[in-house]
Amino acid sequence: MALIEVENLSKQFRVARKPEGGRGRLRRLRRDFADVHAVDGVSFAVEAGEMVGYIGPNGAGKSTTIKMLTGILVPSGGRLSVAGFEPSRQRRELARQIGVVFGQRTQLWWDLPLADSFDLLKHIYHVPMARFAANLERCVELMEMGEFLRTPVRQLSLGQRMRGELTAALLHDPAILYLDEPTIGLDVVAKARIRAFLTALNRDAGTTVLLTTHDMGDIERLCRRVIIIDRGGILYDGALDPLKARFAIERTLVVDLEEPAPPLEVPFAIVERVEGPRQWLRFQREQTSAADLIAAVARAAHIADLRVDEPSIEDVVLRIYAGGAGERFSSTPSPG
Repeated sequence: MALIEVENLSKQFRVARKPEGGRGRLRRLRRDFADVHAVDGVSFAVEAGEMVGYIGPNGAGKSTTIKMLTGILVPSGGRLSVAGFEPSRQRRELARQIGVVFGQRTQLWWDLPLADSFDLLKHIYHVPMARFAANLERCVELMEMGEFLRTPVRQLSLGQRMRGELTAALLHDPAILYLDEPTIGLDVVAKARIRAFLTALNRDAGTTVLLTTHDMGDIERLCRRVIIIDRGGILYDGALDPLKARFAIERTLVVDLEEPAPPLEVPFAIVERVEGPRQWLRFQREQTSAADLIAAVARAAHIADLRVDEPSIEDVVLRIYAGGAGERFSSTPSPG
């Protein structure tokens, strides 16, 4: 049996809408309602130890699915099982098996030192002292948190706070970790540190991870399998490489030169935009690598700084539709 099993899952919300027709006071008093299908017939399974990207545009149904998997929302239809539990009916039992990190919300106490938040969570989850100490030591070491454990949460940087959130979600040794935008707003160094930690966690502890994000860099570095959801239904479920090869073919090299210059002329790239010393060069994966393009740019001009921008999840979904793949399609899922 898979660790997460979802079968024909659906969630509907009844929302008020502006009434049509009528006039005056009667129109203001009348309430019209419509059913919104946030999740519509979703089915998938996740095996123990997999690290799966669950992605899609804003409003696609990602967060609604996660909330049903954690027991926060009750499904309108279908069946789901997480670690052998029915989330909405066995939420307390399930809580010991899952960890959750929402990028825009916190489970830490704002005015307490970070270490005190961890100690409170130890008591909430009834974590034995030896296991708590071992888990905390591992997280502190891997994410280099020692220097700010006694700092109040409100004084932490966003990257430090996110490392604290991950630690808080893992103190009780959950079998499953749900991550909703864990690197949103973080700088390159903080993102790299969190990605490295999650890779080690999955490899060494076998923790199953379901990751929602708009950052293709997160997906590329962490997940071998992706599920794309759009308009409440699954658009793609399969290995990452075929998806990238088919739909995420274009990337952008953003280069800051030491001095303003005319558009660079380098093989396999087109300069889309120039603003002072900064230039945007579009290139395709199949024609050249980022490393080869950077080397060509370095031969043509003096570089002050650069970065490689990946296509957003929205861009990938738009290209799927533009390529005539608006219908659901799949490939064989890659094991985690």
